[in-house]
Amino acid sequence: MDFLFDFPTMGRQSLRDLKKAIDFAFRDFSRDYGEALESFFSPLLKFLVWFEKLLINTPWPIILLVICLLVWLGSRSWKLVAGSLVSFLVIGFLGMWEDTMSTLAIISVATLLCITIGIPIGVLMARSNRMQAVVTPILDVMQTIPSFVYLIPVVMLLGIGKVPGLLAVCIYALPPLVRLTNLGIRMVDREVLEAADAFGASSMQKLLGVQIPLALPNIFAGINQTIMMALAMVVIASMIGVSGLGVPVLRAISNQYLALGLMNGLAIVALAIIFDRVSQKYGQRLQRHMKGVHGD
Repeated sequence: MDFLFDFPTMGRQSLRDLKKAIDFAFRDFSRDYGEALESFFSPLLKFLVWFEKLLINTPWPIILLVICLLVWLGSRSWKLVAGSLVSFLVIGFLGMWEDTMSTLAIISVATLLCITIGIPIGVLMARSNRMQAVVTPILDVMQTIPSFVYLIPVVMLLGIGKVPGLLAVCIYALPPLVRLTNLGIRMVDREVLEAADAFGASSMQKLLGVQIPLALPNIFAGINQTIMMALAMVVIASMIGVSGLGVPVLRAISNQYLALGLMNGLAIVALAIIFDRVSQKYGQRLQRHMKGVHGD
């Protein structure tokens, strides 16, 4: 009976011992490999800083011209071009230009990083059920764990700065792209793959010439969701040293500045709407093109 009464105490003691063991092990790991990790991510930091300075120091008419051109190429909609132009003019008029450029820099780099990592992982998942079984629980954890939790190990390893914030954004924004890439490739019609086999296409030729082109609408839907989730992380990333529109929002929360928080929050919303509409329009054009090619 004494054992039964002592069971909760024993459980708490075991939990404390386990937490101490994890803390000490991670602290030792960060001391031993922290500098190596910083050196590994140094090129990424240099690129991010260079790109941010490029956006900030480039004259605003050139930035507006490039943005309008990209919006037109993506959407082929003059309404979206006009809306984007007005949005950025208002952002500049209200004094949020530099913060917006910093946010654009980290969102762009995070999206490129997610594409570079996420699409190959999605392809591997689509080609291997075992790989899918391994990666899917990891994606579930990445999507459900509170963002503040994985900020802790990132900050312990790399400190406060742009790279930890970038990694936090990528961890949060990567899963939709991986899932939709996997889904898009698995949804490719078997008859199309059989036709490719009949023409003697190799496995790589089928992947690059048939599966990925047909999966592009799903892949771009994943990129769209990745951009949206990256923008959602802007404010949280500002807590660990990422400059941009999240910093004024965080300051507004701390000091109860309604106007400051509202204006910068609306600037983030404007960016999200522009990215969302352009990527959606481009995905719809791709889908129509694919249907036209295959005569559906």
